[in-house]
Amino acid sequence: MYPREVVKEALARNAASVMLAHNHPSGTPDPSESDLLLTRALMQALALVDIRILDHFVVAGHKVHSFAEHGQL
Repeated sequence: MYPREVVKEALARNAASVMLAHNHPSGTPDPSESDLLLTRALMQALALVDIRILDHFVVAGHKVHSFAEHGQL
């Protein structure tokens, strides 16, 4: 995923905020280091156009990890 594409889609929808989600087929919802780095990059890119991330969810089967609940935003 490229941050510019997320910014472009958010601007096209006149969004003030976004919620992100992706799945982990491995069965564990724990975010990887690349998940954390990408989320930070997205936060920085979106902040430039005054759009904030409300949450980022990692879904693995019936388990979900919320970045907001874990203080990762």
